[in-house]
Parts: sequence; structure tokens; C-alpha cells
Amino acid sequence: MNNIKKIFVAGLVCCGFAAAPTTLASCSDDDFAGDAQKNWAGTTETFSAVNDDTDDAFSTYYKHALGRIGDPMPFYDKKAGDFKVLYLQDYNNNSEFYHPIWAVSTKDGCHYESLGEIIAAGTNANQQDAAIGTGCAVYNEKEGLYYIYYTGENARCESRQVVMRATSSDFKTWTKDREWRLNGPDYGFSGQDFRDPQIFEDGGVYYMVIVSKNRFAYFKSSNLKDWTCEGGFNMVWDRMCECPDVFKMGNWWYLVYSEAYPTSWSRKVKYMMADSFEGLRRCFDDPGANWPKDDKEGVLDSRAFYAGKTASDGQNRYIWGWCPYRTGTTFHDKNIAVGANGEPNWSGALVCHRLVQHENGTLTIGEVPAMAAKYNTPAEAKVMDSKGYNNGNLTGDDAYVLFSRLGNHNHISFTVKTAGEGDKFGISFCRGTDAKKYYTMVVNPEWANGRRKVNFEQEGPEGMGFVEGIDGYIFPRPADNTYNVSIYTDNSVVTMYINGVYGYTQRIYGIYKNCWSINNYGGSISVSNVQVSNY
Repeated sequence: MNNIKKIFVAGLVCCGFAAAPTTLASCSDDDFAGDAQKNWAGTTETFSAVNDDTDDAFSTYYKHALGRIGDPMPFYDKKAGDFKVLYLQDYNNNSEFYHPIWAVSTKDGCHYESLGEIIAAGTNANQQDAAIGTGCAVYNEKEGLYYIYYTGENARCESRQVVMRATSSDFKTWTKDREWRLNGPDYGFSGQDFRDPQIFEDGGVYYMVIVSKNRFAYFKSSNLKDWTCEGGFNMVWDRMCECPDVFKMGNWWYLVYSEAYPTSWSRKVKYMMADSFEGLRRCFDDPGANWPKDDKEGVLDSRAFYAGKTASDGQNRYIWGWCPYRTGTTFHDKNIAVGANGEPNWSGALVCHRLVQHENGTLTIGEVPAMAAKYNTPAEAKVMDSKGYNNGNLTGDDAYVLFSRLGNHNHISFTVKTAGEGDKFGISFCRGTDAKKYYTMVVNPEWANGRRKVNFEQEGPEGMGFVEGIDGYIFPRPADNTYNVSIYTDNSVVTMYINGVYGYTQRIYGIYKNCWSINNYGGSISVSNVQVSNY
């Protein structure tokens, strides 16, 4: 009976019903079936669930119950007054004709309605779009037509990848234009790599940027139909920069991209900036001189956020990417299945951040405004155990305060005040008084000049310490040494924001039904305003 209930609820989520998250939020008797003899509110030992992820129950960080999210393609639909986030639908076992384009709609970046399949993959082995790759959507008000430009991929064809398109008047029924395509070799670009078209408009003219081998191609159009090649511009050294997104924000132009290979340690979403599109095209001519002045190659997040692309409603610009699922026998295996020498799996759950533009034009990521209102059911943050904790102060190396167990969907917020330059603190999950291993996001001093970075560590007597490759980007220490921390979890997906403008995405299995802690690593910090809520 319990399984029947869970399948029914998952069906509501995949269909996008707004009521589904409320059903999933509470810790009902069914959640603890088989464990009724335990005093969950009064115990602190580590719980190791058989299925610790509840893969069919993602809604804040959306994942379809029957598949996963790959390569988001967001745009703001002025006609409908909402964001449409197209994506490549991925399954554990894709058919020969794979990665159709599906979509969700949202008005706020944290409530989603599924729109189902938008563009089907090809239906026979000789069609150019037997498999579909990343693209973009745009609405032409003059024609009253939506356009989707996408990658058609088929290794059997003369060119493995070409740019194709489809149109619709209502965003429901789509017609593929089988007579039209952009073929890389026709313009001096690769036929193996010619993909990920992205369109932007400037002064009534449309531009399309396309990924090719170690180069970006760009085209121009006055009507979204007829395109002329304007040339190409460099990628950074020998790195492949995929899923490009070009936009203007204030006085600055930006190119957001995902660095794919051959540098697996740098497989992250990044950006370049310039005062014009022409300047943007020159950024990679001397990348060392042109990196944004944020100390870390324009990195926007960790390797748990990929293929990020943006859209704006005129007030906020949001960036959507996917957080990869991980594989392993236990949640310990899965939590460290990432690093400079181990690529994460492709596809996962849809994560949205607000893009923050600073006074000097540099970008970071912040909390989506509607998130706090969604997580609106207060939960207990009871102190279960501690070391070096007294009246809100954590003093000494390895001091911590352990709080009561979490649910599936949690919002944790608190304030940390540090003494100065060398102080270091962290937030641990999957922790209990008997935990041999647990997982910590460490706000770590980096080098000099007050810079900080979020590292990920497997702590505990049997922990490996620093997990390579899943650290965040460098940010400045707050001038007043005050860190207002806001953390959201949706099953195993975790986002953390510091002072509203520095963010970090992570995948941590085993959070549900386990305790969590705030830690100090030497010196003294004060902790206040600890709150937990669910939905």
C-alpha cells in the first residue's frame, strides 16, 4: 500500500501539479514504516536508508519521474508571461532515437509545470536528427511564431552534427523544417562538432552562436529565417566550450559557457565579459589577460552544476543547469563519485539560481527570491549533541553543534560571525554521534587577501578529507566577518548561498532522516538565528 501511494504522488509531480510538493513534504508515518520502534526525535545515530534519494519526488529541483534533465534551454516567453525551460530528456536506457526535447514552465524558478515532449527525436536510422542535441527557443512577434533551433546528430550522416529548426504558433504543435539546416563544412567549420545554437538579438538584428571544434561560429539574420555566416572566434586554448549563452546585462556583454574537455578538473560553468559583442569575441585571444576580475577564470559554481544557460523577464536573470546524479552501492560511494579524475554522470535534476551582477560587472549566483516562501513549514532545530559549544559560541578545533534530523525538503538558515582572516567553518550532513564518515561544505580561507572558497570534504574517523574537483569559486571575505547562510535541499540536491550573492551546488545523498551540524575548525565563531523549515 505504501508503494502504491508513492507511485501515485510521483505521477502528480511529473505532471507538474502544484499540490504535489505539499504531499511529499511531511514526515508521515509511511516515511518511517518499519522503523516505528525508533525514537527518531531523540536519537542521533546515523541512518542508512536503502533508497536514500527518492528519485521520483523532486520538484524544487525538478526531475521527471521517468527520466532526468539534460542541457536546459530556457527563454522568457513574453506572449505567455512565463519562463519555458526546454531540456534534453534522458533515460537510464535511451533508445536508438534519443534525447527528445521536453519542457517545463515556471514563473519563479522553483515551481514547475511539465509541458511534456516538445520535439521528438527522429524515427528512422537515416534521419539527421535521430538524436537531438542542445539548442534554443525564441519567439518572433512579427510572425507570431516560436522557433526552436537545435542540434541534429547522426553518425551515419555525412555530417555528424548540423543545426536544424522547428516552428510553432502555440508552443504545443511543432513542425520540423526538413528542407533547412546549417551544415558546418559549408562555412569552413567541422561537421563532427557543429552544435548548441544560441540566438540573441541586438538592435533589431538576430545573431546565432554555434559551437564547433575549438571555435565558435556566428551567424546573422534580420528575420530569424535566413542566416548568413559572419565568421568565427576562438575558444580558450584547446578546451571545448559548449552550451554557449550570449546576453547583455546593464552595460556589459557576457558569454556564459560550459567547459567540457580536455580539462576534466575544470568542467564547470564559466563566463567571459566585455563592453560589446565585438569585445566578447576577442576575449579568448588572450584568455589569461581577459578573465573576469574574480580570481578564478569566471567560474560560476561547482562541478555539480553544468550546462547552465540564462533567461530574463526584464527584472531578474536566472540561470538553469543540471545537477548530475551519481552512482554507487552506498550513499558514501555516491557522495565521493566526483573529482578531477572522475567525471560525473550526464544529466540529473534541474537547478535554478538568480544571476547576480556586481558593480564591476562580474557575476555570481544568488538565491531565487521565491524559494524561502515555498519552504514555509517551520521544523525543529533541536541541539542533539555538541563539543566546544556554549551560548551560541563554537570554540576550539573540531568544535561542533549537532542538530536534529532533517526531512526530504529542507531550508536551513543561520548566521555565523567569525573573528577574522583565518577562521574556518563548515556545515555537515549525514552526521550522527556514531558516524564514521559524513559530508561537509567547508567555508575555507584561500591563499591571501581575505578570499574564501567552499570546499567539499568527507569528514569523520574514516573520511578521506578534501574531495577533489567539487569545490566552488573564490569570493571575498565579508568586510564585517558576518556570513548569512541559506541552504536548500530537495532530496539529494543541495544549494548553499552566503549573504545572498555567493552560491554553491552539491549532490549529497543520505541527508534525509539524519542529523546535521555547524562546525568550527580553530579559533572561535558565533552561531545565531538557526532556523529550519520544510514544504
